[in-house]
Amino acid sequence: MPKNITLQFIPYATIAYLSSYQRVKLLIDLTSENKILLVQGKLSPQEETDLISETMKRIGKSKRFKGIELTSFIPKVKHLTILQNMVERLASTFGNRDILTVIGPATIVREIRKDPTKIQLFLRK
Repeated sequence: MPKNITLQFIPYATIAYLSSYQRVKLLIDLTSENKILLVQGKLSPQEETDLISETMKRIGKSKRFKGIELTSFIPKVKHLTILQNMVERLASTFGNRDILTVIGPATIVREIRKDPTKIQLFLRK
């Protein structure tokens, strides 16, 4: 495991206008550089499939790249008023920007656990 761990935040605006192919390529390239990515938003199911497929291709070509760990975290907000709940639902129809997707190289991240209030990253020693 590298001595320094880089967490890179990728705002929604950075990937919003990329094609699915460009988005997947960017995420794979960054995780190949041993960066743990914190992506604002969620990948589509097809993009997640493509990301995993591209990861499998790269594992066979590289001795250093061992794969990725991936999860999306949807924060649960409790005790909203009816109006606040309606506003939250309306906002989510325009994109899931409140969702946080975590992608890390398997050489660094052993496991990612999540629950409604937190994400836990377990790193390799």
